[in-house]
Amino acid sequence: MPADLRESWCIRDVEIPTRLVLAPMAGVSVQAFRRQGRRFGAGLVCSEMVSCAGIEHRNERTLGYLRVAGDEHPLAIQIFGSEPRAMAEAAQMAEAAGADLVDINFGCPVRKVTKTGAGATLLDKPARACAIVEAVAGAVDVPVSVKMRRGLRDGARTCLEVGPQLVDAGAATLTLHPRSAEQMYTGWADHALTAELVALVDVPVIASGDITSRAKAQSILAATGAAAVMVGRGAQGNPWILREIVDGDVDDPSREEIVAELVLFIRETVRELGERRASSFLKKFYGWYLGGGRFPRPFKQELVLLDSTEAVQRLLAAAPGALPLLERLEAELPGGDEVLLDLPISVYGGG
Repeated sequence: MPADLRESWCIRDVEIPTRLVLAPMAGVSVQAFRRQGRRFGAGLVCSEMVSCAGIEHRNERTLGYLRVAGDEHPLAIQIFGSEPRAMAEAAQMAEAAGADLVDINFGCPVRKVTKTGAGATLLDKPARACAIVEAVAGAVDVPVSVKMRRGLRDGARTCLEVGPQLVDAGAATLTLHPRSAEQMYTGWADHALTAELVALVDVPVIASGDITSRAKAQSILAATGAAAVMVGRGAQGNPWILREIVDGDVDDPSREEIVAELVLFIRETVRELGERRASSFLKKFYGWYLGGGRFPRPFKQELVLLDSTEAVQRLLAAAPGALPLLERLEAELPGGDEVLLDLPISVYGGG
């Protein structure tokens, strides 16, 4: 019997309405991306990783990540760092911002993170990793989750040694991306390790890596016993994959649907980040949304040179039928206040 991806599940007392989680991705998982993910069927969405050092030093760009909309819940805010005290304080700030879970990053393989002693490198320092989880779990009332890789080197099985220790330290759920830090995003995710981890711990495990279709999601859930699957890069500029995984909707979006979603994403990102920051941030999304032969390459290259407002005009001119779809999407957007911490308004970008 295939897994029902519309079935709810729980991380401690937090109910997750579907078995699909939208991954935290640096430079991608802004509020607009997370809200879109919820609309398309993600049961849990995650912020991009937030530096505990940035929070501690009250860096405005870092604090801007702690902007939470009412329709994002349930939401995990992911933090990273290497000092238990600083991580605990960052977790408290995330909870105050409205996080339903605090997620700890023990998986990032990028050098600028690992060289600080954070991210995946903590898998080779289990005592410190456990001290961080214990400090964070003791500092907040919401559940604590941990995202990790299999280990630093190819073939490592470190996750199976460290995972149960992290649960004993207070982790309420684990997410495993069973690639090594050395692999980065090459090769294949070894979900045989995910199944082994599931058998070792008594908390829900989320399977991450190579979830590219409904069939793949169901097969990985069946083979591993994981509670849910996490989708990351596959959803970049392609929220329709979330709907396909959850509901089995395999219809390709029309040009008008693509433009309507992209324009809404642009407008929401400008509201969140402001015109200047959004124009730079959005450049990669034009290729993601409009690639795969959907629009000519010169058109995509042209958009990259424009500011966000001009890009909207060009997109609607290229697909006039998108306008009524866009108006309907905007009318259906949920209302609700954002949680804004007692911080300077400049922290919150455009809004």
